[in-house]
Amino acid sequence: MIRYDAIRFFATCNEKKSCRTGNIVHHMGKLNHGIFDSIQKVFVLWFFHLFHFRVKNFAEQYSRKLGVKQEILNKTLWGDYYLNRKQKRILKGAQAKGKKTLFVQFILENIWSVYESICIKGDKEMTEKIVQSLNLKIQARDMRHNDLKVKLQAVCSQWLPLSRAVLDSVCAKLPSPLEMSTDHIEKLMSGPTQQFNSLPPETKQLKHAFSECRSGPEEPTIVFVSKMFPVERKSLPENRLRPLTQEEMSMRREKAKQKHAERLQAQSITDPNDQGQRECSSNICEPLQVKEVVNNECDDVFVAFGRVYSGTVRKGQKLYVLGPKHDPAKALIQLRENELDCDLDPGKTLDDLDSSEHVTSFIVEDLYLMMGRELHQLSEVPPGNVLGLGGLASHILKSATISSTLVCPTFTDMYFEASAIVRVAVEPKNAGDMNKLVNGMRLLNQADPCVEVLVQETGEHVIVAAGEVHLERCIEDLQKRYAKVEVNVSDPIVPFRETIVPRPKVDMMNENIHTQAYSPVQVKTDVDDDEQVLEPGLVQKSTTNKACTMQIRAIPLPVGVTQLLEENANLLKMLDISTGKSDTSQSVNKLNPDVVSKLLKLKENLQSCFSRSKGFWKKIKTDDILSFGPRRQGPNLLVVQMDKYPRTSLWSNLESVTTTKPCSVLNSIYDNSVVSGFQLATLAGPLCEESLMGVGFVVEKLDISHLDTIPELPETPSPKESNFTLDTVNTLNTSVNGVHMCDSEDSNPAGKTVGNNLGVGMLAGQIMSCVKDSCRKAFQTQPQRLMVAMYSCDIQATADVLGKMYAVLNKRQGRVMSEDMKEGSSTFNIHTVLPVIESFGFAEEIRKRTSGLASPQLKFSHWEVIDLDPFWQPTTGEEYLHYGDKADNENIAFKYMNGVRRRKGLRVNEKIVEYGEKQRTLSKNK
Repeated sequence: MIRYDAIRFFATCNEKKSCRTGNIVHHMGKLNHGIFDSIQKVFVLWFFHLFHFRVKNFAEQYSRKLGVKQEILNKTLWGDYYLNRKQKRILKGAQAKGKKTLFVQFILENIWSVYESICIKGDKEMTEKIVQSLNLKIQARDMRHNDLKVKLQAVCSQWLPLSRAVLDSVCAKLPSPLEMSTDHIEKLMSGPTQQFNSLPPETKQLKHAFSECRSGPEEPTIVFVSKMFPVERKSLPENRLRPLTQEEMSMRREKAKQKHAERLQAQSITDPNDQGQRECSSNICEPLQVKEVVNNECDDVFVAFGRVYSGTVRKGQKLYVLGPKHDPAKALIQLRENELDCDLDPGKTLDDLDSSEHVTSFIVEDLYLMMGRELHQLSEVPPGNVLGLGGLASHILKSATISSTLVCPTFTDMYFEASAIVRVAVEPKNAGDMNKLVNGMRLLNQADPCVEVLVQETGEHVIVAAGEVHLERCIEDLQKRYAKVEVNVSDPIVPFRETIVPRPKVDMMNENIHTQAYSPVQVKTDVDDDEQVLEPGLVQKSTTNKACTMQIRAIPLPVGVTQLLEENANLLKMLDISTGKSDTSQSVNKLNPDVVSKLLKLKENLQSCFSRSKGFWKKIKTDDILSFGPRRQGPNLLVVQMDKYPRTSLWSNLESVTTTKPCSVLNSIYDNSVVSGFQLATLAGPLCEESLMGVGFVVEKLDISHLDTIPELPETPSPKESNFTLDTVNTLNTSVNGVHMCDSEDSNPAGKTVGNNLGVGMLAGQIMSCVKDSCRKAFQTQPQRLMVAMYSCDIQATADVLGKMYAVLNKRQGRVMSEDMKEGSSTFNIHTVLPVIESFGFAEEIRKRTSGLASPQLKFSHWEVIDLDPFWQPTTGEEYLHYGDKADNENIAFKYMNGVRRRKGLRVNEKIVEYGEKQRTLSKNK
């Protein structure tokens, strides 16, 4: 906070442009040594006392004293200007003439004189003169305070208040809502996967309400809620304690008198002992009942933080909450056909919606103005302002669009630079608190826009955070604020990726492998003698019933192709939706032109990457791609390389005229099986069941025997389930362009189904399993590597602690990318990369080693290959000489792999005693 405020101190000194601290200090240091000393003094002063000012504040004061226009002082108080007192003119060239600049003479020296008189000299008379000259009203207790810092803060807070300077800076620097550009409005309304021209005409008309910030009663109300934040219930304005008025005090006094008179009258009639018992019992029961009601209520309530873009939000107004899947075009059609009711029940929440419903409604009850930590109630909020909306906890999860009309589109989702990558599993210490934990995780997910909460297939409740500090904060909030139960937290779970690399040409000693006496074995030994392995990377395998034989090859993808697929995962998801093969319920057959153009551009870039590659990938065409994986949008490819293989191209929906040949009925069935097997193989690799990355699988052969060889099952499907017969398939070629199908000598009677659909489904399942096993085995015959997630780490440190900082980095497998010295200081800016798995406790350790002089900032950067075979053993002569027969040096890739396998409950190849030797004691030399 202090560092940011100090930078803000210099940045707001310039009215026209934002300046960095280092540049300003360097620029002022060129003038003379005295000026640089003045800046250093005020810089230290700012560090501890946190006042704030702008040039405009001093320009107002000195314009009256000097008789100079305020506009001129606003321009000359910052820069190479000085005051010629004889001519009473402001001239340029203070540096060349050795003069003090206006900024030093009228601003820095005055600030330093106030600090010197109060904190250094402790001159009370001088302090009183300063207070009187500045027309400040300081309380007597502050002036008599023994702590000089308190006295200085009292003077500076009235002379140069932080709140006024910040508010002036916000008003001067932030653009007006009326200055919103047209492109920004269209991007908000259309989103990344939609074009503004594709929206309905009624929706396009809302653009004018956006740009003009219309606030009339007939104008549409549009609000975007960016986040939900928790507030203590007692902090709400309606629950806050306030002083009683005279009327309320008199009313309470009259009620107290009446109760006292009734009590005296009752005592005169009844026995005093019985009355005392009844009063005691009533006094005991009443607080217990109130306490029970309070416990049933949650201590925190959620307030929606949003901005009004159009219209005026008023209390009692009915508004719609539009979900992320809301489509204004479909809503218009439903409104015209009276299928959508505009009078939605305000009591309907997100939990009550069906899968096809994405709109809820509510009545505006609470409007808040946020003033720091306090909330103030409002009756209405005009456009262009931010506000707080209460009562939306059951309508909004994290962000949403609120509008008075259903033709309003859903705004673009919030973009967060930090990606959630660190995850832990949590469970309550007391099993009976599971419901509280689930409810607390739901509240945590709603309160934090960066956190992700999910339940894995194993039933574990997982929290995914952006980093170590963020994770610690989430666990603390979960235990103390939301769930209010003690939880057990697992070790951090960091994802890995599995890949293959080209075969190395040198060994671990950088010696040429082909000149060594022993040939290296860089792959697992259990696949060396496998008959299914035709050559490294190529596997031939048949299904269980021998009806299908395939050959699949595993090849590393070019680096450019992998990066391109990883960066365009969202576009690949849209491509999958357009083909109608996605598992989501939003499968569409037509994309808007903007998305189509982006996908076509992606196709061109992918083809250019193939063309620039060497070897096998140079001859690959984008139409040969059968699927992406995993989840049909990952950085892995399934390619078909068979002559005249008829099928529909993956990119066919993007072209107006499809030039591909018609797909065989048989191929259309078994293509899905091949793709499903590929998806399973890329989702969990053979090393430690992590997703694959940068691997291409090529189908070089696919022989499917005639379907008569498939055993028939007794059940016969209905005509609706079976839409083609054996005669239909026989009318196709018996050898369908490269897919060999053997003819059967016996002819089946007409109308008999193809081994029934259950037989076809059985073969499809076997093909799926066969493709998965073939991909895994082909992957294992190539040099396997682990990929680790990497943090980009920016460290600011002085020259004295660079050695200690490098020691911590080397210990945690870090690597320095760049190192630059900050101008005008002895501080270094170091840019490094660090594995995420090694980052836990890194910030704390580096601060301890450097005594707090090095402060790291971590951010997820990329995936990086660990250039070490997890199964490496010395095989060449040079490696045996250097590492020995035991090779007991730590293999970091093997360590990571076994750690993941052990966590997942997989088999771990570890020996308790390895290379055991007989102990030799000092007494007997045996």
